[in-house]
Amino acid sequence: MKNLFVAISSAGPNRDFSKSTREQPFWDEHAKFIDQLVDDGFILMGGPLVDEGGSLLVFNADDENEVRKKLKNDPWTEHGILKLDSVKRWEIFIDQRK
Repeated sequence: MKNLFVAISSAGPNRDFSKSTREQPFWDEHAKFIDQLVDDGFILMGGPLVDEGGSLLVFNADDENEVRKKLKNDPWTEHGILKLDSVKRWEIFIDQRK
């Protein structure tokens, strides 16, 4: 049975704060990687933490290790644009999306 997980990343050592998210090095490779995980049904939602240069992603996964293993292959992780800080199992109690 799949569970929900939240992954929080912070800005890595190579994040350029003078540039927007889409202007970061390796943006195209990162976007392609993330889009594939969305298409696979692995990422349910996510986006940048605007003021911090990090990100928050919500995953549909078997366990924390599956999330960590997949994110190791993110070009932004490999090139130090993002640094994975935590992966936590999440149970939704409130959901007002329509």
